[in-house]
Amino acid sequence: MNRIAESELIINNRGAVYHLNLRPEELAPTVITVGDPDRVQEVSKHFDSIEGKYQHREFVTHTGRIGKKRISVVSTGIGTDNIDIVLNELDALVNIDFTARTVKQELTKLTIVRVGTSGSLQADIPVDSFVASTHGLGVDNLLNFYRQENNDEDLHILKAFTAHTQLTGGMAAPYIAGAGAAVLKHFVEGFYHGITVTCPGFYGPQGRVLRLGLVNPDFIDLLTAFRFGNHRITNFEMETSGIYGIGKLLGHHCLSLSAIVANRVKKEFSKDSAAAIEQLIVKTLEILAMN
Repeated sequence: MNRIAESELIINNRGAVYHLNLRPEELAPTVITVGDPDRVQEVSKHFDSIEGKYQHREFVTHTGRIGKKRISVVSTGIGTDNIDIVLNELDALVNIDFTARTVKQELTKLTIVRVGTSGSLQADIPVDSFVASTHGLGVDNLLNFYRQENNDEDLHILKAFTAHTQLTGGMAAPYIAGAGAAVLKHFVEGFYHGITVTCPGFYGPQGRVLRLGLVNPDFIDLLTAFRFGNHRITNFEMETSGIYGIGKLLGHHCLSLSAIVANRVKKEFSKDSAAAIEQLIVKTLEILAMN
């Protein structure tokens, strides 16, 4: 089996993977990801016990337990560039032998759940509600660096989306990946379901205008209007497609949950976004602890 070179998988002096600063035994099989490093403690404060806290740069991890359920919460920072780091290193922690620097013969499947904020793209999905993403549709290009695997339905959605938005050429080559069905099935009651579009930025890529003009000023309206059978685009943010895409390729069970803090159709913003995300955290932990 091929040995992975030191330049490809960086392990620090304490035997931890470089960016996350985690050793394999310090990661739980159920992982919650959050964008904001300060949000890690907002999740772990609900743990019954905390066994370890680790940090390197913006990557903060707390590992602990709720009852018998062992959970790690990891901050990713913003954007799919950071998701590329986090997902690959989470996988390395469970599926690569750090001593031999080889891929293990028996692979481990992690449960990875993003808990974050997002903007609604439908008038009927109000602020302070929750979305569980059935698909992550990326216009950020990350997955185009990897060999992708899509089923027929995903390919049909992608073809229809590309034709509808005309996102070709100089902008992006969209890609799509589905949620982990084994996790999504537990997040039905109290959640809207739909496609989440992942953008490579917060301003222009999400249709916001401050001082710069946009190449496609109708982009938001096109996203709102998109339909493919029963599928519609419910929201957009900056990480989901990377988590779903890389997670699926590596064989993990991934889900993205969003507290809706803005409704871009109705031009509304939550009056208490902190309360909304706290409610989502509590609801998520309750469901994960039972399954």
